[in-house]
Amino acid sequence: MDDLIKIENDRPTVLARRLHEFLEVETQFSHWFERMTAYGFTEHADYEVLAKNDYNPAGGRPAADYQLTIDMAKELCMIQRTERGKQARQYFLEVEKKWNDPVMVMSRALKMADVNVKKLEEQAKLDRPKVLFADSVSASPSTILVRELAKLLKQNGVNIGEKNLFKYLWENGFLIKKKGADYNSPTQRAMEMELFEVKETAITHSDGRIGLRRTPKVTGRGQMYFINKFKEVTA
Repeated sequence: MDDLIKIENDRPTVLARRLHEFLEVETQFSHWFERMTAYGFTEHADYEVLAKNDYNPAGGRPAADYQLTIDMAKELCMIQRTERGKQARQYFLEVEKKWNDPVMVMSRALKMADVNVKKLEEQAKLDRPKVLFADSVSASPSTILVRELAKLLKQNGVNIGEKNLFKYLWENGFLIKKKGADYNSPTQRAMEMELFEVKETAITHSDGRIGLRRTPKVTGRGQMYFINKFKEVTA
């Protein structure tokens, strides 16, 4: 009789075909089950449809089956009004009693907690490299050049290259693309987000004029921002 019970979604259920077989019902299963559901049982509340099941008493192709709640199974046993029905109902009552015993409830809760802890531990292992990298970058006061950001992205699985990275920064409004004094300078938006700093270097032109070269440098915040941004795109 133990094979009547199946644990599904952490609760005991009963396979309708196995119950039909145990009860020794002479009516064909499909007709019997249709008649039984007419007593007011509803799908999703009292039973779930299994389109195919690997069990078929008659052999051949897998047949339709249903997962019944313990309550529905008990009522079906009462409806049969047979000795086998009484036996099965007593069995289901005992299963229900054991399932709801405080010790068993606590045991299942502990097992579930253990499974959840293991899942969290596994996820923590997967996230650890990302967390370590995030900590090291955000804690670093140093800034880097765009070409160094491209290398950093490559180390993190994003193969973009310096030229394509500059193109991305222009097209997405992080750096100024228009030729002139502000060429390749961070946009106001990028500066407000604290993604870049500007390094100004004095240069002497061939005609003796003194000018300034403005070089965008990516902050620690910017490094994390772009790594996460590209990771989202490639995920």
